[in-house]
Amino acid sequence: MNKKLPFLLLLLLATMAAHAQRNRKVKVYTPYGKMVVRLYDQTPKHRDNFIRLTKQHYFDSLLFHRVIKNFMIQGGDPDSRRARPGETVGNGGPGYTVPAEFQLDLYHRKGALGAARDDNPTKASSGSQFYIVQGKKWTDGGLDTLEQTRLGGRKLPVDQREVYKTWGGSPHLDQSYTVFGQVVKGFHVIDSIAAVQTNKADNRPLQDVRMKIRLKKKFFFF
Repeated sequence: MNKKLPFLLLLLLATMAAHAQRNRKVKVYTPYGKMVVRLYDQTPKHRDNFIRLTKQHYFDSLLFHRVIKNFMIQGGDPDSRRARPGETVGNGGPGYTVPAEFQLDLYHRKGALGAARDDNPTKASSGSQFYIVQGKKWTDGGLDTLEQTRLGGRKLPVDQREVYKTWGGSPHLDQSYTVFGQVVKGFHVIDSIAAVQTNKADNRPLQDVRMKIRLKKKFFFF
């Protein structure tokens, strides 16, 4: 018997475990179709937290409770699961926050997955509430004005400006809310949800838009 085999097997299993969280994708099921979202390895705290909650089926039957056309769709409040029609939701969570993980190359292009938060001084993220950006297409003039006002003089990188002009997004959120993923399939679902009728008081859809989130299975070949 080759004594090296058990060691190699353990090494392989350890390597698989170390990489199990990386480059993960999740599938977000909605009444308007399915989105596939890639979670970023550059934001490991948010990535691992989202994976853990997904494995617990935490998001099942929760609402996209805040929808603003040309901006974003937001969900992840556990209180929304049994919310009555017309009831305002958006303050619930798992009882903890996640430290901010801002990255200069992760920005609010269309399809960006971001972490919602309250107005706390460290800009820590909600433990469960998230949003997906729809945004809008920008002009150079609009971006120039945004840089001078909402961004406090910070200049957007040239490549990001081009994406905001051609693809769209919500650049005023950059470096203020953590982006930890990106939709890679199902952009039409964002547009469909963003187009639903909402309550003007709190932007909750008049007809419930529920979600289910699952990890996209990974297969290993030996």
